[in-house]
Amino acid sequence: MQPCHNCQAVIDEYYLDKQLEPLRELTVDEFNLCVDCTTIVPDACSECDGAVYVPRNESRTPDYCPACRADHIDQTGTDPGWHIDTAAN
Repeated sequence: MQPCHNCQAVIDEYYLDKQLEPLRELTVDEFNLCVDCTTIVPDACSECDGAVYVPRNESRTPDYCPACRADHIDQTGTDPGWHIDTAAN
């Protein structure tokens, strides 16, 4: 069991797996926050309309889910970050 990067509590993998169900292709092995330090926002990804996760200490909801962000990196070789750059549009 690993500690949460946010609060250092031990990550309970069973509860975290249940919390992560709306996120496609994301497993507990790739997640470094405990369930108490994370909020799942359904239908928030600008690419796939899937869920995104928001660490509780963040105030902005990401525009990309982890899977779409990873897909973008694989396809283009550039990281779009978590938020759409409105200045570039």
